[in-house]
Amino acid sequence: MSYRLIELNSGKKIPSIGLGCYNIPISQTSNIVYEACKVGYRHFDTAVLYGNEEQVIEGISRYLRDHPDAKRSDFFYTTKLWNSQLGHQPTIDAINIMKSQIGDLQYIDLLLIHSPLPGKTKRLESYKVMQEYVDKGLLKNIGVSNYGKHHIEELLNWSGLKYPPVVNQIEISPWVMRTDLAQWCLKQGIQVEAFSPLTHGQRLRSDVFSDIRKKYDKSLAQILIKWSLQKGYIPLPKTKTVSRL
Repeated sequence: MSYRLIELNSGKKIPSIGLGCYNIPISQTSNIVYEACKVGYRHFDTAVLYGNEEQVIEGISRYLRDHPDAKRSDFFYTTKLWNSQLGHQPTIDAINIMKSQIGDLQYIDLLLIHSPLPGKTKRLESYKVMQEYVDKGLLKNIGVSNYGKHHIEELLNWSGLKYPPVVNQIEISPWVMRTDLAQWCLKQGIQVEAFSPLTHGQRLRSDVFSDIRKKYDKSLAQILIKWSLQKGYIPLPKTKTVSRL
């Protein structure tokens, strides 16, 4: 599998495609991640909500142990704070748990606020703590997920902002295009990560885009991933099946 590196507003780089790890059974996660590493994935997206952070970490770590020539710096590990972890002390506690889990990976490439729902005060308290952990070196990048334009403007206009969000992760596909929000984010220098680019699998058995699929001899999943890439987004497709990686 090939990918390119996209420069974030932090100066760091992120692989242009990642494996989404939502709803992969815990018993399968480590092996799926390991096999994904074998076929070329270097970007993995999980969250506290998914319940499989340790298994994602183990899959990457096992690959690094088994392949001495592989470098940690080539891999990009993302996780997210859940709503119950927002606020000053809850975020400190959550990040300390993440620190205890990270093991051989040593640091987290990207930590996101999963949702803006807990409110402005908790959002900004959490972001302040996240910035502090960037300074400590545990977090290389920070960002947001499921944020609307007004949530991001709140952050960009905040007097305490030191590190602008590097990404906004939102659901995007040809059926959930969100063009205005996505293009606005890109104009602000905030990359757009597209979760559920394969429509939760709901349309993969349909005959939609059949002409394009025939022209390029590609599956619908491949067409949808290419669509996100050509829009300038970072798609996070997911599969539980090794043969589809």
